[in-house]
Amino acid sequence: MNNVSLEPLVFLPGMMCDERLFAPQIAAFQTDRNVIVMDIASEQSMASLARKVLKNSPERFALAGLSMGGILAMEVYRQAPHRISRLALMDTNPRAEIDEVKAGRQGQLDRIANGELLSVMQEVMIPKYLHREHPNPFIEARCLHMAKSLGDMAFVNQSLALRDRPDQQDTLKHVDVPTLILMGEDDQLCPKDRHDAIKALIPHANYVVIKKAGHLPTLEQPEATTRALATWLNS
Repeated sequence: MNNVSLEPLVFLPGMMCDERLFAPQIAAFQTDRNVIVMDIASEQSMASLARKVLKNSPERFALAGLSMGGILAMEVYRQAPHRISRLALMDTNPRAEIDEVKAGRQGQLDRIANGELLSVMQEVMIPKYLHREHPNPFIEARCLHMAKSLGDMAFVNQSLALRDRPDQQDTLKHVDVPTLILMGEDDQLCPKDRHDAIKALIPHANYVVIKKAGHLPTLEQPEATTRALATWLNS
């Protein structure tokens, strides 16, 4: 039986990912605490997604998000800082989306409308997920399976939520709970300058760069990532 006396832990996955993104961490932490992975594919705005997360979460909890999940975690904190006991922002971006990326999203949405979800994932998305010098076909296959499970509408909803998201840099200035900033050293989607910006806004945060990992360190380097999260949970 789980020991639920420790604070619950809520994970927010990245775009087109589900609980499989955090499988090693769930295995490590679920014996000691209630671990919840939220579905973040059903709404088309960060504000609506955050309200849904808060509705379905315990009254107070530790919050960890990766990529889109990290962006959403910032919005959850903005809406209800008193509910968050600690915050982990992994491989993510505090800024609003730039016009160049928005334009690229429209092309992807057009392809999804033509039934090309798996092709978009294989050709556009997944090649940017992993460390360029340490590719992993098993993780690539897992990413494709997660996307297939979530389906076309999830891609559309999440693309719109990301495209129209607000800048959260002012939110981060007010974070006063134990915070972890974590990234893979070769993150092509959310490079180091994004995380440097977060650290500047949350000076007390612990900042960890995971070697031999790209955008998905939870799967690429699960032991190092889990150790960093364990230190954060016990800080």
